[in-house]
Amino acid sequence: MKFLDHLEEWLIAFLMGAATLLIFVAVAHRYSAGLAIPGLQDFLLRIDLSWAQELCIYMFVWMAKFGAAYGVRTGIHVGVDVMINRLPPRMHKVYVLFGLLAGAVFTGIVGTLGATFVWDIAHTDSVSPDLELPKWIVYLCIPLGSYLMCFRFLQVAWSFARTGELPHHDVAHVEGIEDIEDINPYALPDNLHPAGMKEGGTK
Repeated sequence: MKFLDHLEEWLIAFLMGAATLLIFVAVAHRYSAGLAIPGLQDFLLRIDLSWAQELCIYMFVWMAKFGAAYGVRTGIHVGVDVMINRLPPRMHKVYVLFGLLAGAVFTGIVGTLGATFVWDIAHTDSVSPDLELPKWIVYLCIPLGSYLMCFRFLQVAWSFARTGELPHHDVAHVEGIEDIEDINPYALPDNLHPAGMKEGGTK
């Protein structure tokens, strides 16, 4: 399971970084090719990057599909749970499990419909406009991302049924920045010393 988690994160990070870099190169190429610099302009005009925008769109679509599954696993999707949290514990558990299983059913249906669509389009000669990439490769993200999201819903539902806890994402937490209690107090200035703060403020 750890391997799947890391693969999911690596794929999202790669697609996001590669798409950003590709668009930067394409925009820089477009503006540089408009400069009347002998030799350089002719060289840049010979480079065809008309496919960059199309590829970037596909990469962001794939990233979004797998990012949605990542969101279920880490609990970063936005949800309105004010009323559910005010229910008695037993009813709260029932409603949360119902919501998770409903999400699994929905994404499972979308994945199955997407797989059927990909299977049908794979038997055609349909290709993308610029890259001339077979369309079934482009649309493959629908069943793959949806089935992964379905699996994540079931995974969270199983964990919640056993422990009663849902994945929670702290929006105020910044990865790589430690809490002040975890920092070596001897490395802090006097006015930031945890002991001094607990005793009634800064010195």
